[in-house]
Amino acid sequence: MMDISGLIITQNEEKNIREVLKCFDICDEIIIVDSFSTDNTIEIAKEFPNVKVIQNKFEDFTKQRNVALDAAKNDWVLFLDGDERITPELKKEIIDELNKPEQKDAYYFYRKFFFANKPINFSGTQSDKNFRLFRRSKARYTAGKMVHETLEVNGTIGVLKNKLLHYSVSDYESYKQKMIHYGVLKGQELAIKGKKYSILAQYSKTAFKFFKAYIMRLGILDGKEGYQLSYLQSLSVFETYESLKKEQN
Repeated sequence: MMDISGLIITQNEEKNIREVLKCFDICDEIIIVDSFSTDNTIEIAKEFPNVKVIQNKFEDFTKQRNVALDAAKNDWVLFLDGDERITPELKKEIIDELNKPEQKDAYYFYRKFFFANKPINFSGTQSDKNFRLFRRSKARYTAGKMVHETLEVNGTIGVLKNKLLHYSVSDYESYKQKMIHYGVLKGQELAIKGKKYSILAQYSKTAFKFFKAYIMRLGILDGKEGYQLSYLQSLSVFETYESLKKEQN
């Protein structure tokens, strides 16, 4: 194991927690920030060595992630979501990179998207990447972002070649609820920033989001799943403005 802190935020992740924690086997500690799960997430997590569980009430994703950063003992952190998996090739690349005499301060991981275990090649997922390995001393999640949290890096940035597996969609209905939830949080975020509701913006941006994902980003080539993903991405935009409208009533 290396001097890396494995970090994850959870809420009712019993279906994922065992497999994702296996991905932290190169880490000498694992920090779980849990939003008071009511399933067996924590019981399963405690089967693993070097696990520290912090229960923290969920306000937004950014705050949860920063709680995890503050709890880590190591400068290097590997931050995963419950639906992400590291391949053996990616794990080797991480180890090789950290064993180099000089490293970047943060690394982007490209992600391979799956819809109910079917690989998705287009629909806007082809350029999907996130910071997953970085130095705590050089990075922090930006305050004020309630969803689609953003890591600010004060240092050098690299990109790993091997992709992280992203099993974001287990089934259509659960993903629909996730996208609606993201939309609600984004609407609340816009309200706090003083954004005014516009019915024109709501419908034009919803339509453009679908067009972009399905046509411009070639979702049409992903078959039925491409159509569903494009629709749900546009639904999230629609719900963002519905949420914003409610906040201003």
